[in-house]
Amino acid sequence: MLGFRKSRERLKQNDGDLPSRLAGSYGISFSAIERLTRRFACLLVGAGLVIAGPVRASDAPVRIVVLGDSLSAGLGLPAADAFPAQLEKTLKDKGMNITINNAGVSGDTASGGLDRLDWSVPAGTQGVILELGANDALRGIDPKVTSAALDEILKRLKARNVAVLLCGMVAPPNYGDEYAAQFNAIFPDLAKKYDVPLYPFFLEGVAANAELNQADGMHPTTAGVTMIVRNILPTVEAFLDTLPAGKT
Repeated sequence: MLGFRKSRERLKQNDGDLPSRLAGSYGISFSAIERLTRRFACLLVGAGLVIAGPVRASDAPVRIVVLGDSLSAGLGLPAADAFPAQLEKTLKDKGMNITINNAGVSGDTASGGLDRLDWSVPAGTQGVILELGANDALRGIDPKVTSAALDEILKRLKARNVAVLLCGMVAPPNYGDEYAAQFNAIFPDLAKKYDVPLYPFFLEGVAANAELNQADGMHPTTAGVTMIVRNILPTVEAFLDTLPAGKT
């Protein structure tokens, strides 16, 4: 009903709205049309038909920040091909009014992301896609250090009422099974602790695929980023639906 009331208010503010044209054409009073419209809306609700979903172009934009490393920063790619830009375009093409800021810094670790958290996620941000940890794993940083940094990021964002979608990372095999087990457990454990959605592996479908990675074998090409966006999109859309501004 909230979405219906907003729609009705927008209709009233528009001198050329449909009810007014109908009233002029058929001699029906606006109040009569309004009563009929209200009854129709009640019937829809009574039938269990609820109009809801992510933000559309007529609403205030949702402001999202991708806090990450080179994987989201778009190392080696034009800015328009980086993950935040491609994701924003995909969502806008689906009719959503959304702004996604790229706060990815190449070479950043989880601790580095924590150090710049306050200025990377400005006031007014409604959601953060948190993509950090790949460099921690590549450098063999103690998983306890990585976990503590990500934990603090999640705690601070929760205190600010900023929703978070946590993106997981997988440790390379060269540090052994014990390290991999400790590192890989960081993300599901923190997602459970802070009750945030988890996308298990940011590079799903792209890692180790030579056709989707640049010459270094680690950073996605434009096509690789497109694959990441395609794979993560359902999770992102579900995440946006949980945001207050994403509800009608």
